[in-house]
Amino acid sequence: MKIWDTLRASMRKMRNFGPFQRPIDMDIEQLRECVEAAWQDRERLQEASTREALDRVVALLDAGRLRTAEPVDADGSAWRVNEWVKKAILLYFPVRKMRTMRAGELEWDDKMELKHDFDRLGVRAVPHAVARYGAYIAPGVILMPSYVNIGARVGTGTLVDTWATVGSCAQIGERVHLSGGVGIGGVLEPVQAAPVIVEDDCFIGSRAIVVEGARICREAVLGSNVVITGSTHIIDVTGPEPVEYRGYVPAGSVVIPGTYPRRFPAGEYGVTCALIIGRRKPSTDKKTSLNEALRDFGVAV
Repeated sequence: MKIWDTLRASMRKMRNFGPFQRPIDMDIEQLRECVEAAWQDRERLQEASTREALDRVVALLDAGRLRTAEPVDADGSAWRVNEWVKKAILLYFPVRKMRTMRAGELEWDDKMELKHDFDRLGVRAVPHAVARYGAYIAPGVILMPSYVNIGARVGTGTLVDTWATVGSCAQIGERVHLSGGVGIGGVLEPVQAAPVIVEDDCFIGSRAIVVEGARICREAVLGSNVVITGSTHIIDVTGPEPVEYRGYVPAGSVVIPGTYPRRFPAGEYGVTCALIIGRRKPSTDKKTSLNEALRDFGVAV
């Protein structure tokens, strides 16, 4: 048996390891109350009803029926963090037991099951794509050898390319391209903090990094090696005067790595920033590569 077939067979045997197995008679509000009570009093984690509630929350996350963050208006201009769902994920870890998992020569020692049955989910998962149980992967997603953590959500039509990582609770929209080596942070803690959000139809270039709850609005293009953190200077240089953003890339922006001067005791040096050099346009959308698209704006990275 090929090693990947062995891996799938091994994962199927672990159904009792983490996933919610049977329905419990709790609506969302009851689940919320149970999670909040356990968050305040960890002794409740010993109760079967609490464990079942945590199982239920993670199962709903896995099925895409709950989210750690979600848009609150029709155009997605504002997002809400569901703190209680993030609390449930954090409480889920201590009630799981460490377990050794083996598939051929491969071995793991962890508390969490991996996601499986990709064929039933309508997801193409190329070896060695790995997604943890509790992450929602929508039908039509392609996972190249990559990693998606618990609580994350990846929308339909999205490509998670080779060695890209999607952190816990990150929200990835529909028809997004996460190029090779992209690092998307999660932000599971603190629970009140927004996770990284990459909205619909964005293109994230190879080795780009988006962390610390940054939000990339719909149809934005990030060039290779762009780094967006909560404190990164994101400077729009398309007008007569620069306009600066922090932790937020406006819709349709085309962004490349840049620097700005800063004086230190030893002299003046360039500090990394991100430059908005234009807005996405129809000709950009027709390009087959990131560099072709960026040439619309007189640059390539």
